[in-house]
Amino acid sequence: MRPVTTLPAIRVASSGAREAALAATHLANELSHDNLGCVLFFCSAEFDLQRLGPALQQAFNGVRVCGCTSAGEITPEGYGRGCITAIGFDRRYFAIDCALIQALDSFTLQDAQDVIDGLLNTCRDAGLAPVKGNTFAITLLDGLSSREELVLATLNSALGTIPQFGGSAGDDERLANTHVFFDGEFHTGAATVMLVNTPLDFRVFSTHHMVERQEKLVVTDACPSSRTVYELNAEPAAEAYARAVGVPVDTLDRKTFALRPLGVKIGGHYFVRSIQRVNPDGSLTFYCAVETGIVMTSMEPEGLLDSVRAQIEKAEQSVGPPLITIGCDCFLRRLEAELTGEVEGVSEFLRHHRVIGFNTYGEQFDGMHINQTFTGVVIGQPDASTNFV
Repeated sequence: MRPVTTLPAIRVASSGAREAALAATHLANELSHDNLGCVLFFCSAEFDLQRLGPALQQAFNGVRVCGCTSAGEITPEGYGRGCITAIGFDRRYFAIDCALIQALDSFTLQDAQDVIDGLLNTCRDAGLAPVKGNTFAITLLDGLSSREELVLATLNSALGTIPQFGGSAGDDERLANTHVFFDGEFHTGAATVMLVNTPLDFRVFSTHHMVERQEKLVVTDACPSSRTVYELNAEPAAEAYARAVGVPVDTLDRKTFALRPLGVKIGGHYFVRSIQRVNPDGSLTFYCAVETGIVMTSMEPEGLLDSVRAQIEKAEQSVGPPLITIGCDCFLRRLEAELTGEVEGVSEFLRHHRVIGFNTYGEQFDGMHINQTFTGVVIGQPDASTNFV
């Protein structure tokens, strides 16, 4: 096993203080040092965001700070609620820049190219590592914007071979207002793109634990812009779905949606399409893209941690002892863990593998918006030979 540096290439911290200034000060006390180059955070929507934004900006004066609101946090101690968790990146190991995208509806390929070119220039100017093979992107989007597919596909074209992952911001399952953070302010109807260039080894991954059942449902009437399905198999959507999963339609709730989602097969692989709610007219609104004509398959869970463990352990075999794993974990996976009594086991797993991140309203991987997955990056530790004096 290669020796590892004693330098804090990454520091992590979390705070349960609800008062914005106290939370920001606590994070700064844990993360700040002479070579702090960037902070990435995830916070509960229970904070007073109008106070938290300026407090973070003041606490990390001169340091780029990006982040978003969450539907649950992943802290150094595992799953958290009502708190803020953060990662501090050492600029000697990480060249990072971040950009804000506000006009999601009119985001063009040229816009995406301009954004990525600007971020790449920052990374190149730092001179830490060649861009190719040493760069990945983290995207955070307003989780209620319904524009993830458009923005991600456009960004993916501009990123080319640069791997990308991320998550849709949450609001503690209120489904009211979700925010991304950039330059001291929380924004709705917006997205951030963080480009990370590093000489450290890393591996970006995505996985889910759902397997297909036999029931097939064809979307026969849908509104893609609102992600609402009115009919499945030419029947009211809620009725057809309830019959497929074997429950009365009036009992459909978050538990059913978490344990019995639907999936779409693309390129030989199933991608989960999670249901957000049943509407008064019997239609179903989804967290992810839906359109008339697609075939949906009923899904059910296998072991919640098995696929994640396999992916992370495979990544650790490649990159060595983990410095950190940044994780975007669907809030419905967390709900499943709560329903099945696996929360403590999942938290222990997250602690053991040094996972920091958040529970999302949707995950993002190489230009795709997906649901009920665990998506992230495992970053390996520096060699002792890279120590700075």
